[in-house]
Amino acid sequence: MKCEDIRKIVVVGAGMMGSQIAQLFAEKGYSVSLVDVSDERVQLGINSIKDRLDKFFVKKGKITQEQADAILAKIKGTTNLEEACKDVDFVVEAVFEDLNLKKDVFKRLDQATPKHTILASNTSSLSITEMAKVTSKPDKVVGTHFFNPVAVMRLVEVVKGLTSDETVNVTMELMKKLGKTPILCKDSPGFVANRVYAGLIQEALWCVYTGVASPKDVDTALKLGYNLPMGPLELMDYTGGWDIALTMSKLYMEEFGPRYAPCPLLFELVRAGYLGKKVGTAGKGIYDYYEEHMKK
Repeated sequence: MKCEDIRKIVVVGAGMMGSQIAQLFAEKGYSVSLVDVSDERVQLGINSIKDRLDKFFVKKGKITQEQADAILAKIKGTTNLEEACKDVDFVVEAVFEDLNLKKDVFKRLDQATPKHTILASNTSSLSITEMAKVTSKPDKVVGTHFFNPVAVMRLVEVVKGLTSDETVNVTMELMKKLGKTPILCKDSPGFVANRVYAGLIQEALWCVYTGVASPKDVDTALKLGYNLPMGPLELMDYTGGWDIALTMSKLYMEEFGPRYAPCPLLFELVRAGYLGKKVGTAGKGIYDYYEEHMKK
């Protein structure tokens, strides 16, 4: 299969990342089926796309309302995975970061999709090889790690597990057609960006935990000192991912050794439910935890 043969896309998972990925494909002219486990979750995904198109595109004069409507018309929401996958060319799995859940999805995708279909995972850290092994076509399984917000972030990590060179080449070309800059990396926990960033997050946490500086000052130092748009602590608070950070840190430690051992403050945040703005104790994160429990 060649990149130009790809016409129909399926995105599995209508959450924050899945809905954004579906929107991106639709913006580029592809027909997209957005799949989730319930009508409610599907509708939430569709509504989030409508809201983003209105807030960030139509109201800012980047596109007309007619163009926004045309993008939405290319996206069909459904709970029927098998029906959506009958004639699909490229699938992006974007469910929660749980390897067993993702493997279950890939088993279903293997049975539901044609032989030529490429199966991609938007995982940020989990093994593409492990997902590929549960299918009958591991050469067609690849990683496509998009970054949030999808409309803004140019990078996509294309991850090669048991993937064939043909699948890799088609995927790389497809990502370029989406306006992204793909990099190719081996199947290793965290791939490139998240693995390197994990070390930055841990050191930032240690600075707070040992009293070197407040979360705000740590973030300010990194933003102004290294020209980062957001500090690592602020970013994790915003994405609501301290529980995910802990899970990934344990995974990296298991694979790479004690240099990735989680900072004790990370355990405290998760146990107390201060997971970030979108989840946790009233949407609280490390900034709140510091003010309420650490500041003297």
